[in-house]
Amino acid sequence: MEEETGNAPVTFTGAKGEIKLMTLDPGHFHASLVQKSMYDQVSPTVYVYSKEGSELNAFLASIDNYNGRTDDPTSWKMEVYTGEDFLEKMIQEKKGNVMMTAGNNRNKTKNIKAAVDASIHVLADKPMAIDTEGFEILKEAFASADKNGVLLYDIMTERFEITSLLQKEFSQIKAVFGDLEKGSLEDPAITKESIHHFFKEVSGKPLIRPAWFYDVSQQGAGIVDVTTHLVDLVQWEAFPGEIIDYQNDIELINAKKWKTEVSLDQFGRSTGLEAYPDYLGKYVENGILRIDSNGEINYKINDVHAKVSVIWNYQAPAGSADTHYSIMRGTKSNLVIRQDKKENYIPELYIEPVEGVDKQAFEKELNDAVAHLREAYPGIEVSRDGNTGWKVVIPQSYRTGHEAHFMEVTEKYLEYLVDGKLPDWEVPNMITKYYITTKALEMSNE
Repeated sequence: MEEETGNAPVTFTGAKGEIKLMTLDPGHFHASLVQKSMYDQVSPTVYVYSKEGSELNAFLASIDNYNGRTDDPTSWKMEVYTGEDFLEKMIQEKKGNVMMTAGNNRNKTKNIKAAVDASIHVLADKPMAIDTEGFEILKEAFASADKNGVLLYDIMTERFEITSLLQKEFSQIKAVFGDLEKGSLEDPAITKESIHHFFKEVSGKPLIRPAWFYDVSQQGAGIVDVTTHLVDLVQWEAFPGEIIDYQNDIELINAKKWKTEVSLDQFGRSTGLEAYPDYLGKYVENGILRIDSNGEINYKINDVHAKVSVIWNYQAPAGSADTHYSIMRGTKSNLVIRQDKKENYIPELYIEPVEGVDKQAFEKELNDAVAHLREAYPGIEVSRDGNTGWKVVIPQSYRTGHEAHFMEVTEKYLEYLVDGKLPDWEVPNMITKYYITTKALEMSNE
């Protein structure tokens, strides 16, 4: 694919070091996870454009940690520009050909559009838009990217999580799953729910969140943030390879949001600050921070009822962790991901035949399907799970973890850069995804 960097045309061929990365406003720890591994195609010199402050310092410290680790150290060389005009400086200097951004979401959509307007490829952390205005700008950004021959892509890590991959695979096997039900508002065909926590300890130390993480005008409300992943999985699993047109294939039914309450002491433990910043004052009542971090969306996609919801609690109860629940309901079986105490808070996939299905005949079909799937996923098995169905036994080697998925997404994006295009369905489906989340926010405000 040809594009302009300065005055020199560049053709991406997969050659060593041909991708020159520029990291813009690395305010979220996801920015560093893209650089947890090296890529032959990516130059070790990365150009960073940012404001000064603790977020930049934390990003650079993470890269230093990767460079200095004993096992498989990286060898990144960071060239850093700091200043309030960091976006303008990046576009003016254009030292790289791909921009990566993961940080404060208030200006992210405008920054993305400015980059593609300047013929710079963009790999962006989610969400790429957090409100209706942002959605309109994002549509313009995709049009500009197409005009300028650059690829705009968001980081959908959950497509690489093994239980989601296998849920998708089994849903395509008619002998096991049958056909996807249409469902109803009360009993959707597809449900995806996730529970997250503001305060976490990582390696015995609190994960320090920036104060703006608690500001929905900067981070985005819960209904437009984590739900991005859930809406993406609905489309990607239920309608693989299909273009979803938000104007014709989506019907939003209802959406709601509700608040999580965080005390000043809890806020301090999470951020390291002793007081709420002034910009959070509008969310504080009687000393308690009340944030629109929870949300639920009910909608129809190609006439199939789907529900996605996200909950943010302050801290997980002792011994527990973040959880994910997902069900796809078929005419022969339900495919259910659970991540609760029984699963030791590790996601597991269950296959549960629906009432009336002959379990003996079903077991034979299931074993045949698993034998076929082993060609792509060596080592997977199924075992009986009580009287309800079967559990998919997944080898540990597939449990690569959330952080490793950033490398897998980046490698896929690098393939697309060499191809010179994204799959035909990716851009329209990204637009549809952000229509659903931002329109749901608008509905929840009414």
